[in-house]
Amino acid sequence: MATLLSLLLVGAACGWERDNLMVTSSDPVLAEAAGKILTDLADRSGLVLRGPVRLERRTRSELEEYLEFKLDQELAEERAELLAESYWLLGLLPPDFELRVALKELYLEQVAGFYDPDSTTLFVLADQPESLLEPLLAHELVHAIQDQSIDLDAITDRRLGNDRQAAAQAAIEGHATLVMFEFLLERQQRETMDLTTIPNFTDRIRPALEVARTQSPTLASAPLILQESLLFPYLGGATFVEELWKREIGRPSPFGVRLPQSTEQVLHPERFLEGVRDVPEEIELSVGMGWRTLYEDTLGELEIGILLETFGEDRGGAAGWGGDRYALLESEDGERALAWFTVWDSETGRDSFVEALSPHLPSYPSGVEQLVVDVGGLPGMILLIGGTPDVAASITGR
Repeated sequence: MATLLSLLLVGAACGWERDNLMVTSSDPVLAEAAGKILTDLADRSGLVLRGPVRLERRTRSELEEYLEFKLDQELAEERAELLAESYWLLGLLPPDFELRVALKELYLEQVAGFYDPDSTTLFVLADQPESLLEPLLAHELVHAIQDQSIDLDAITDRRLGNDRQAAAQAAIEGHATLVMFEFLLERQQRETMDLTTIPNFTDRIRPALEVARTQSPTLASAPLILQESLLFPYLGGATFVEELWKREIGRPSPFGVRLPQSTEQVLHPERFLEGVRDVPEEIELSVGMGWRTLYEDTLGELEIGILLETFGEDRGGAAGWGGDRYALLESEDGERALAWFTVWDSETGRDSFVEALSPHLPSYPSGVEQLVVDVGGLPGMILLIGGTPDVAASITGR
């Protein structure tokens, strides 16, 4: 779910080009604005500017057309319905939630510009005021620079799984957010800025990013899982990259060996940047006779924490996460059920989560069963919702 809100759009561009610069565009205003700041942004990013960046403008109606295209490509109707049903059974979405409609409305409200890796073009909506052009470009141009060194589509491929996608998106957006803020602050203060010398910088910018929630009616009325999925890559990602810059000389980019593999690693940088990395356990589910898998994925620490908060609990109850896997299943008789397996770093972590979740089991659909067991030799919990399917779990490599 988290990475659905980082949907990348597709566009087409044509027209007059200023090919004598590192920026090309049919719009001279965009070309000039981007040309003034592109090299500076590249220097701050720790990445190499390898070639020209293309920019074009798009109307709101064109944005809506491309949203439809990308939703069809990334979240077809059947997949959207299965995902929404899974999240309803898990307690993250209301019943019969129209996920595609909600995502489209959120994007139409939130998007002012975007970089599209498929066409290697940065698009700016035509209705954006000139006063917002520089901040917008200061963020989106970093994505264009990133894409010249890293295959952004590859590291956010949905086949990697929801949680790993979300972690990669946090690295992408957090990196661009820090570069943008440093650039804008330096312009404002008229002196050289180094964010690594400012204590708890991301805590200071959090209110500025959180304001999107309160000033955006569509976002404010969306389920918590959608709100947090939209904001986490910027807030959580910026915190992760800030910690990386403080720990390593040269302000390295958060890619390659530094790319986080889970939202747990983003939420707890020390588990990734210090000593032995806390790598998530890979859980494989096997379904018995009479059942088939309709949809399966991983929630990860971020979304388990959001689940707890949805129930009014503290997100800290998810801090001992070691891995998880859920599957939406269907019997030969058409009965549907969801099986969710979690493993934890310790019995204490598992028990804290069970204690936080247990009081809310009555709010689940009828037939919920919670089992506190070992999964693959690790402290675990199984939640069976809506039925008792024949399903087992094993941990890859154990």
